[in-house]
Amino acid sequence: MLNCINHNAVPLAFATDVLIIGAGSAGCSAALAAKASGAEKVTLIDRAGFPGGISTQALDTFYGFFTPGDTPKKVAGGIGNRVVDALDAAGAVFLRPNTYGAGTGVNYNPERLKLVWDQLLSEAGVQTLLHTNLVDVVQEQGQVQSVVVGGKQGFIRIKARVFIDASGDADFCHFAGIDYETAGEHEPVQTMTTTFRMSNVDLDRYQQAGGKKMLMQKMAQAVEAKTHALPRKAGSIHPMNAEGCISTVAVRVAGYSGLDAAELTSAEQDGRRQAFIYEDFLRDCVPGFESSNIIGLSSSIGVRESRRVYGHYRLTREDCLSKAQFEDKVLLCGAPIEDHRESSSGEDETHWAYVPDGGVYEVPFRCFLPRDTYQTLVCGRCFSATHDAHASCRSMAQTMAMGHACGSAAALSLKLKLELPELPIDQLQETLRNQGAVLEAPAQRAAIGAHDWKLNY
Repeated sequence: MLNCINHNAVPLAFATDVLIIGAGSAGCSAALAAKASGAEKVTLIDRAGFPGGISTQALDTFYGFFTPGDTPKKVAGGIGNRVVDALDAAGAVFLRPNTYGAGTGVNYNPERLKLVWDQLLSEAGVQTLLHTNLVDVVQEQGQVQSVVVGGKQGFIRIKARVFIDASGDADFCHFAGIDYETAGEHEPVQTMTTTFRMSNVDLDRYQQAGGKKMLMQKMAQAVEAKTHALPRKAGSIHPMNAEGCISTVAVRVAGYSGLDAAELTSAEQDGRRQAFIYEDFLRDCVPGFESSNIIGLSSSIGVRESRRVYGHYRLTREDCLSKAQFEDKVLLCGAPIEDHRESSSGEDETHWAYVPDGGVYEVPFRCFLPRDTYQTLVCGRCFSATHDAHASCRSMAQTMAMGHACGSAAALSLKLKLELPELPIDQLQETLRNQGAVLEAPAQRAAIGAHDWKLNY
């Protein structure tokens, strides 16, 4: 708890049953699940002007719904299904089959997704406060009673019965003094990425010239010949839900902390500089891009990891690769460990490790219960996991499933008048199953096509 604010001088604006900090995929899903599971008043806050977090700030593809490989399985559903169904109904989604990498991706229009999140939250009766920053927490007898937030109206306090930290950076847990590991303390921290989008791309010509294989060859040639100062020899370029437009995950920004404003500023500037180096390279060297232009950069740089809370259990690399099972499972994951890092030689490396045989592992509820607190949950990329396990379980289908589990747990704890660690796991699992969550690996494998999203569940 900070000491720079006189909490007694900050007015109490209102009380709520469940307060969620962070309106990314995890936080929005937690809010929807809490309402669906019976919580009367649910409040969701976020510093941005729109919901969705990284899903609307930087990316355009959900990963983690399907396992990778030639015969993918659909292993996530629930709230995630509702989101993609709404996008699908608007004609703003298609599947990108992928037998390598993270598996089949659900490509969407990120601008439409902002509206989808808005509509789902409004229809559910969630109180949403955007342009609202968490500033501090107020504790009594070692437990948080309320939070201080700041916005255009100044500082106000919000009181809650259950708190869910979906901030990505574990900001609530940091202010509350809840233990966490800072990324980079033990293993190299994953690099950051500024995504960018380009219009007026002749995709037919690009594919006829060799597509991805050709692109990788030309990137490597440019780096070796030093014709363009690209930060890496690899990267992802894929079509968007807009004619003649592509999106990228190519920029690689390393050496900065995601927890320091000055370093984040430098990272943002470095990411933008790299993006326009790529624009020059693509127009100069890649068929189909001659008349293309950058039309958008991610509104904030993508931070893959910063703080990871210590929970009642920490998901590990061994859990992922051994297809671990847990009695208190609340979601599944089949995504590979995908660790983006910079090597000691300065060249970029992405380290991959796959769940054997196209399998899945279970994630226990205890990963979302911080130690030494009874009314706080964490979900999203600040959940309790080691560096390697986090690099697998951070896909957005899984973060939506985390939010689903945490929101349902929050509502159930209020209904049963039990502290979170005392929840009967069978009742939580029954609630999740009834709401479409996937807790058992499907026996049959899905046939994936570009436009058959609803055929896969």
